[in-house]
Amino acid sequence: MPFSEEDKVLIKNLNLYKGYGPRRLMTEFPEKNWKKGALEKLLRKLRDTGSTNRRYGSGRPKHARTEENVTSVEELVQSQEGQPQTHRSTRQIAREMRISQSSVVRIIHRDLDLKCLKRRRA
Repeated sequence: MPFSEEDKVLIKNLNLYKGYGPRRLMTEFPEKNWKKGALEKLLRKLRDTGSTNRRYGSGRPKHARTEENVTSVEELVQSQEGQPQTHRSTRQIAREMRISQSSVVRIIHRDLDLKCLKRRRA
């Protein structure tokens, strides 16, 4: 179970000001059901970084919805306007750009907000 923000503040203060370690924290707060390994990891993070917050960029990286890909999808989609029967499907665009089809659809709907393509799906 992850620590709440209040728990992190409590653990941080007790560790910094009173020197409580994982075992002492577990005996002082048995109702919290904290695990020793989780407390050790949190205290190590506090000692190494000075904070209990996540490090910048520590989440899952986003690859497909970059500015470069958004621009490329926009060019490919808009190059078909005014030219009947020359459209490309999202699958063809995905294959050409080497990204997933769902990413192409996400780019079209969220980043480009092309209403004409939304009407076709509905």
